[in-house]
Amino acid sequence: MTVALASGGRGHFGWGQDRHLLADLFDAINSNTKATGQWGRGKAPKIPPFPRPQAKAKAKKAGKKAATVAQLYQHFQQRR
Repeated sequence: MTVALASGGRGHFGWGQDRHLLADLFDAINSNTKATGQWGRGKAPKIPPFPRPQAKAKAKKAGKKAATVAQLYQHFQQRR
C-alpha cells in the first residue's frame, strides 16, 4: 500500500511490473489485430487501450539549478 500511495494513490494498488507488462501485451495484441484484420468497410474499429492508473506529476523545485561537477568538487574541497 505504501508503494501504491507513493506512486499516485490507491488506484496503483496491485500494479506491479507484471500487471503493467500484461496491460502492454493486451494493447499489443489489439494493435496487431487492428493492423492485420480484414475489415468489411475498410476501416478498423476503435479498440480502447487497457485502463491504467495515472501517475501523479512530479513537482519541480522552483529556483534551484543543478550543480555542476566542478561546483560540487569545489564545495567539498573547502575547509570549514
